[in-house]
Amino acid sequence: MSSSPTSAQFWDDRYANISPVSNGKPGTMLVRFTEDLSPGRALELGCGRGDDSVWLAKRGWQVTAVDIAKQALAYAAANARRNNVEESIHFEQHDLSLTFPEGEYDLVTASFLESPVDFGRQMVLRKAAALVARGGVLLITSHGSAASWSDHRPSPFPTPDEARAELQLGDDAWQSIFVGNIERLATGPNGETGDILDTVLVLKRS
Repeated sequence: MSSSPTSAQFWDDRYANISPVSNGKPGTMLVRFTEDLSPGRALELGCGRGDDSVWLAKRGWQVTAVDIAKQALAYAAANARRNNVEESIHFEQHDLSLTFPEGEYDLVTASFLESPVDFGRQMVLRKAAALVARGGVLLITSHGSAASWSDHRPSPFPTPDEARAELQLGDDAWQSIFVGNIERLATGPNGETGDILDTVLVLKRS
C-alpha cells in the first residue's frame, strides 16, 4: 500500500504536468486591493508561476516569492526574466510547515494557499501575519465556495469573519480594510463556467 504524498511531492508532480507559461494575468484581488499602495517590500506565499510577483515587481515592489515546488519556482523565474524584472524578485523554496522566509514586509499576500495535502495552513498564515511591518498590509484570498467541477470541498467553508478569527490576531493591532466574500465567474478545466465565492481578508497592521 502506497503512502500519502507529502505537500512537496504533490505540488512537484502537479507543476511537472502543466504548461510552464501562464496567462500572465495577476490575481484580481491583488490588483484590486494593492494597486494604490506605495511600493515597498512584498512577500508572496505560494507564488506558482509568478504572475502576481511579476506584476508587483513591475510596479516597483521588491518581492520575495516563495513556493514549495522547485518546478514552480523555475517557471516563475523564467516569467520574471521574460518581463525584465528578475532583479526585483528573490525566489525561495520553502515547505512552510517546516521553514519560513525571514524579514519584515510592507505587503504579505497569499492567494489560494490551499492544498489537498494538509500543511498546517492556519499556523502558516499566523506566521505570515507576524512578518507584516507596522503600517503594512496582509492580503489573504481563499476559496469561499466550490465550483461544480472542483474536488476542493471543505464542509462548510469558513465565513469571512471565521477566517479572520482563525488568524488569532489582536484586534487592537490590526485594522480590517476588507473582510468578506466576493463573487467571480470561474472557468473549469473543460471550459465549463460558474459563479463562485472568494473569501478575502485585507488587514492593515497598526
